[in-house]
Amino acid sequence: MNLLVVGASHRTTPVATLERLVVGTTELPGILERLLAQPYIGEAVVVSTCNRVEVYAAVTGFHGGLGDICAVLASHAGSAPGELANNLYVHYDGAAVEHAFRVAAGLDSMVVGEAQILGQIRDAYHVASEADAPGRLLHELMQQALRVGKRAHSETDIDRAGQSVVTAALDLAGTHFPGGIEGRRALVVGAGSMGALAVATLSRRGAGPVGISNRGADRALRLAEAYGATAVPIADLPSALSTVDIVVAATASIEPVLTRETVSRALRQRAADRPDPLVLLDLAVPRDIEPSIAELPGAVVIDIDGLAAAQPIGPAAADTAAVTRIVGTEVETFLTWLRGADVAPTVAALRARADEVVTAELRRLAQRRPDLTDDQRAEVSRTVHRVVQRLLHSPTVRVRQLAAEPGGDQYAALLRELFDLEVPVTSQADTVPDLAAAELAAVPGANRMSGLAGLPGLAELPSLGGQGDIGGPAQRAPVPRQQSGGER
Repeated sequence: MNLLVVGASHRTTPVATLERLVVGTTELPGILERLLAQPYIGEAVVVSTCNRVEVYAAVTGFHGGLGDICAVLASHAGSAPGELANNLYVHYDGAAVEHAFRVAAGLDSMVVGEAQILGQIRDAYHVASEADAPGRLLHELMQQALRVGKRAHSETDIDRAGQSVVTAALDLAGTHFPGGIEGRRALVVGAGSMGALAVATLSRRGAGPVGISNRGADRALRLAEAYGATAVPIADLPSALSTVDIVVAATASIEPVLTRETVSRALRQRAADRPDPLVLLDLAVPRDIEPSIAELPGAVVIDIDGLAAAQPIGPAAADTAAVTRIVGTEVETFLTWLRGADVAPTVAALRARADEVVTAELRRLAQRRPDLTDDQRAEVSRTVHRVVQRLLHSPTVRVRQLAAEPGGDQYAALLRELFDLEVPVTSQADTVPDLAAAELAAVPGANRMSGLAGLPGLAELPSLGGQGDIGGPAQRAPVPRQQSGGER
């Protein structure tokens, strides 16, 4: 199996496209099931946030895996695979590991250093594990990514200098009021994790009073009690809009919760006594606020695209450099483990072959020398096994050491060739990467953040299976699905 990441984020994709790709919490199990049903995908984890949608997969072939993932994403977004080409990026093998670690460390976030992504990765991994979607490879990748993210935040000040998306949005909102947001009346629509963070940040910055409106009234009430805010019934949302200066919308709704008509009415009601604009922060994907509201006099709409364009202040260069070094070191450590893991089935097959030979010879000896006592047979058996183990010890230890080095996969391939070993196909690192690297080299930046428009045949991705792949469809049965003891 080889690692493949296919995704779209705020860096490559307009919000309108990203919100079509976003996978809701209730939809995740179904998407994972569809991914695992594809012929070239053996393992999968889907990370879907307001800023990114990414599929992490263990695949048996680059083209086949890419085609399978793009077909599922395109179907979910209601578009043809070719339409997504300019908005997707691909990372393969080592680059996939590096990307996963950079995302977990906050280096790829809209606001560099924000820590929310770490919890979002943990949640995505948990959902995937509940669906039995990750195998040995993705379990290890996700757990190490979470560990790298923790290292980044505990060993550097990247999260202290960086800001959450909520903080950055409120900073931008404050520029529209003399004196910032302190003392400004605010309304938070949505009581999920983003809504709770908005309430906490508004309270900490002295905004208030703060109202909270949520479809589930109990949740809004609990959050209001925790921060000294006021729960606003969803039915009273239109009238509440006319009494506030700042609105933060962060719900999981698939349709806008604030329409042009509702906001227009609120603006007319507040015009006489509130000369300052009504600033609406849309932190949801899909959008919670109709885009046309930005055209209304007296309304200011700040959405994810606006935040990206504003480029909020990020962490100090020294902290970013320190985290980049951590990521680089951890990537090499993971790749060393991966190369060692690739040779393990070959070593096991070699030892199994030796045991077969010893067993056959001892059986033959028993037939030719029936006069041997049980003690004599036992002594001969121990001696032969000891000789074979000593003969195999040095070469198997050495091949593990060599396999851990760059290009070391050739030694495992040579061992299989010399001893005619049949090894279950759980990794194709000895054949696929060289071919894939050549293919990727022909696509400018395809192994980094870039569109895939230049990839031949992308418009026909669903039919790419088998074209240019040495590896065939994924054999899911042999893939060990061991539950590791790390974070869940």
